[in-house]
Amino acid sequence: MANRYLHNVQGLFDTIAPNYDRMNNIISLGTHRHWRKQTMQRIHLAPHAHALDLCCGTGDWTIAIAQELKAPGEVIGFDFSAPMLQLAQRKVDQAKLHDRVWLRRGNAMHLPFKDDSFDLVTIGFGLRNLPDKERALAEILRVLKPGAQLVCLETSQPDQPLIKPVWQFYFTKIVPLFGRLFAHQYQEYSYLQETTRHFASYSQLATMFKQAGFQQVHYERFNFGAAAAHFGTKPEVRHAN
Repeated sequence: MANRYLHNVQGLFDTIAPNYDRMNNIISLGTHRHWRKQTMQRIHLAPHAHALDLCCGTGDWTIAIAQELKAPGEVIGFDFSAPMLQLAQRKVDQAKLHDRVWLRRGNAMHLPFKDDSFDLVTIGFGLRNLPDKERALAEILRVLKPGAQLVCLETSQPDQPLIKPVWQFYFTKIVPLFGRLFAHQYQEYSYLQETTRHFASYSQLATMFKQAGFQQVHYERFNFGAAAAHFGTKPEVRHAN
């Protein structure tokens, strides 16, 4: 069942890839760039670090990380959609970051990397689309180095009484309409708003981080709770005396 679900979601993202960046700007009213910038300011990344950007899509966050690095530091952009990665590669070429960026296709729930490989793992607007989120978090914990950090930027749900109904109306009615008007993809954006509305709340996601084994878990909310950045650290290895 999970494999069929993943295949269907992969097909959806393959389909929307050509319009993905434009629709992100329209749907978020451009604020997704601000959310990512704010999140990046809270990441302490050494210039020679090795980072992994999961569900990297068209590569915006991958490139933002790469711009903070110097060789031999590098970032791997990882996604299951070949069309998304093709668009990401164009951006990498334009930014001339070939020495710091590697793009790879694969399944975020079965990472092809060794234990304790990365100084940072990021995942932006992708965790909600994975059928087994607990498995993905376990894999991320495995490939992080002890003491290294996971940073997850995701859409979330406002809980203020005056804001919540406006947000719900926007995502249930306006977002699919935008998909129809600007991308001729009503069904696809109907699905995406459903994943946004039914994804874990910011507090539930923090609990998921802790249950997966992450420590120092905290989060920051944006736009009255329309998005949230979650942070978690892999425990340090403790040696017996």
